[in-house]
Amino acid sequence: MEKITVVKIGGNVIDDPAVLKRFIADFAAMPGPKILVHGGGKVATRLAERLELKVQMVDGRRITDKGTLDVVTMVYAGLVNKQLVASLQAEGCNALGMSGADGNAVTARRRAPQPIDYGFVGDIEKVDSRLLGRLLEAGVTPVFCAIMHDGQGTLLNCNADSVASAIALGAAQIAPAELVFCFEKSGVLRDPDDETTLIREITAESYAALKAEGVVSKGMIPKIENALKAVANGVRSVTIKHSDNLSNDTGTVIR
Repeated sequence: MEKITVVKIGGNVIDDPAVLKRFIADFAAMPGPKILVHGGGKVATRLAERLELKVQMVDGRRITDKGTLDVVTMVYAGLVNKQLVASLQAEGCNALGMSGADGNAVTARRRAPQPIDYGFVGDIEKVDSRLLGRLLEAGVTPVFCAIMHDGQGTLLNCNADSVASAIALGAAQIAPAELVFCFEKSGVLRDPDDETTLIREITAESYAALKAEGVVSKGMIPKIENALKAVANGVRSVTIKHSDNLSNDTGTVIR
């Protein structure tokens, strides 16, 4: 099989109809086998607030009690996932919406409650690379939300960046794989409000310094840590970029 491209989009892209429409068109037009992984945290947060559920975040990761698990499952695996699939179908991309439980594609284990009890939050254990390969060979584009399962009947909320990294590693078992994180910025910025401060390359060494300086914080921490893990374990390249730049070479490259 030729190169597989795994693309992850965040909540800010999903939240903006015009930006999302452009991204969907660009993604559908990408040649070769591809997989889409999506978040949807802002939609989930708005619904949780409407239901008067407390929203708790630690370093960009959501504390997921039972009520919150119900909400994120409805939003990620339901509303957002099916909207993306329908939009891709409209662009001629034969997409299949999936959670980790579908086809037993991705299993996870519930995270230990120490030092922080995240509730029903999972860490990825296994990706079924053969299933991915069969879907891609059939011309199907999997669209994964961040809801996984433990194989024992329990759904788990996983970080979408972690899911994208794990799926890219699974894809790398069957073909060369590239991972792209798309969001609302041109890449990792030294100053979040200044697009001219783009950091063009990050390594494990420079990341440690950027984190210590506070340049990298909150939700960017799991994004970069998962990118570094992917590169270290066989993914050919990882890029963090603006969703409008999907088809060009701009952005922050993780090496």
